[in-house]
Amino acid sequence: MDGLVQALQALPHLARRSITFDRGTEFTDWPYLQASIGTQTWFCDPQSPWQKGTVENTNRRARKWLSREVEPLSVTDAELIAICNQHNEIPRKCLGYRTPAEVFRKKLLAQLRHAV
Repeated sequence: MDGLVQALQALPHLARRSITFDRGTEFTDWPYLQASIGTQTWFCDPQSPWQKGTVENTNRRARKWLSREVEPLSVTDAELIAICNQHNEIPRKCLGYRTPAEVFRKKLLAQLRHAV
């Protein structure tokens, strides 16, 4: 959880206003995360994947790089970063064929300019 806190603290508060979790055991320390980064947390109802469609879609896309046979704890931080970078550089129809990284940077810069 410390790695997640560290990564999210690096972002301006505007970029981390809320986090939605499923009911997995990996999120049992959510109060620590919430207190550490000052973010509102939400939980999906059990057995309700439609409440987190983006997460489900992202997990499906991640299977391009990580098969179901791969033990998640065997993946190094460097490998995860590389997968995230690849994932965020693929243009999406829902984003007007821009990449998630492009859209994130543009929105973040606009919010930062507006906040000044």
